Amino acid sequence: MAEEELSQISVGEFETVSQLLASSESLQIAFMVMIAGIVGIVIGYRKFSYWVGSKKFYYKRPHFSRFLRRAVLPAFAIALITTINVHIQTGLLLEEDLAIIGTENVSPQEIFAKILNTFNILVIGYTISHLIPIALTKRDKSILEKVDFDAWFEMRGFVDDEGDLFHKLYKWVAPKITPEDISEEEFKEMQKSKEGMLKLEQFRTVKGNPIGGYEKLVDNPFEEWKKSERKKYEKYYQNCISGNNQSGRKLRPGAKPDEIFPIDVWREEKRTHSYEPIIPSNRPPGYAKKKREGIPRSAKQILPIGIFIATILGVVSWWGVDLIVLATATGGLAIGLGLALQETMQNYFAYIFIRKDKIFIEGERVKLDTGYNGYVHKITPRVTYVRDALNESMAIIPTRQLVNAQIVNYTQGVKMVPAIVDVGVSYLNDPKQVSAILVKVGKRAMKEVVDSKGKHLIRQIKCPYLDKNKPSCGCDKDIHVDINQPVVRFNQFNDSSLDFSLWVYVRDYGAQFKTKTDMRIIMYEEFKRYDIRIPWPIRTVYQGDEKREQEEIERLKEQRNKVIDEYGTGDIGRGSGEDD
Repeated sequence: MAEEELSQISVGEFETVSQLLASSESLQIAFMVMIAGIVGIVIGYRKFSYWVGSKKFYYKRPHFSRFLRRAVLPAFAIALITTINVHIQTGLLLEEDLAIIGTENVSPQEIFAKILNTFNILVIGYTISHLIPIALTKRDKSILEKVDFDAWFEMRGFVDDEGDLFHKLYKWVAPKITPEDISEEEFKEMQKSKEGMLKLEQFRTVKGNPIGGYEKLVDNPFEEWKKSERKKYEKYYQNCISGNNQSGRKLRPGAKPDEIFPIDVWREEKRTHSYEPIIPSNRPPGYAKKKREGIPRSAKQILPIGIFIATILGVVSWWGVDLIVLATATGGLAIGLGLALQETMQNYFAYIFIRKDKIFIEGERVKLDTGYNGYVHKITPRVTYVRDALNESMAIIPTRQLVNAQIVNYTQGVKMVPAIVDVGVSYLNDPKQVSAILVKVGKRAMKEVVDSKGKHLIRQIKCPYLDKNKPSCGCDKDIHVDINQPVVRFNQFNDSSLDFSLWVYVRDYGAQFKTKTDMRIIMYEEFKRYDIRIPWPIRTVYQGDEKREQEEIERLKEQRNKVIDEYGTGDIGRGSGEDD
């Protein structure tokens, strides 16, 4: 059926074209010259493309370089085809009498010129299909550059800035009225010194808001910041090619696999790693490409295929082929392919929904409805990889199954995760004294528990670094609820102990584990200092000297009461009726 329908498709002028080429030696030579010229241009383009990829401007201006590489080949091809077309139109290549080959309305010159114009249209369509995604990518990178600038402003400068760049571009202006949480006398006193003004600039209110504002010292801070970032990249590039890097050797531009990050990849790596400086050669060759393996093509990458297919269909229609008949003839094939690829398409559209709705992304910690708990390693249109938190295994799940599955996301939108340490103490200890000491443990943990970069793991209203005139590490950002940490709870009278729990809120799911470990160490130190005893399990009649133990505990009663006076007891004993 399909073959019969295809045989009925009108080929329009294709038959005339074949007759025309077969009957004229001049046209055959011209056609062969055009094909040979295009092949030569392609070979020359490959060498030109390699040359561009090995030059410095390819790394500093990657989008312009891609534009140049995509535009050169079509430009030469169009020039070649147009030259041959001009010769055809002027009759230089058609000295023979070919009128017999033409139709009543179309001359041989017009038919051959139409062939050449077809090549030109295809080349132009190919060029446009590849240049548009480059322009869209450039626009997206410019938007991300503005995001980086906003992050720089929020952080009051990056670690690798040359000098105090932020305060060269912005001047902090103190508020006109006394902020909350500061007395009027203290506010006036702090305004008299440079150190005091710096402390005011870094101050956060109880709600986590900064005070004062900033005035621009230059007309366009964004442009000045971009110049600074380009200078950083220039230094990074020079360190790579000079051998002043972690590998100790000169890295070669244009090497395969890539050893040097282009500036857009360099920015992306900084963005991924909280804007820490990029150390030259600290990643293996081809790291950036390897990291992106398996990531499906975006709409911008698929766009060239769509544009080029549309161009081909337009050319086919121009040559007189009935597209409706062609579509009807190939409809059965399309239905068959659709049924065969049903699950593949389900996986692909599930991937689109997951990406669009941001159900989860790579790096987030999730719990599947099967009970598997781990980090999302990679999402593809076919399967999704979830890595066990302890690197014990990797779950591979068809992506379509995750759309309808119940998934617990521990990362997305969760800025506060509780870290809870339970402890039991002796019945001979005063519960209020124990509560006060646990509050002290929590206060110490809030300041002392940090990650490898010195950033606090516990969320707090005001970063402790601000008290030292140091910038906030971010532990006081994005807190949209009222919190009062640490929280102490007297849970129950157990068989052999009074059971307490100490609560603090950390910045993410994974931070709770180190936080709880460090809090237990601090708790051990403080219990030992104040003689807070953790009893052994009691299963027999107690015959110890309780009076003597009580006397021993009473010796440090005054010191424990001082802790109550200094730290309070949290909300224990206040008569609060809240239900936790």
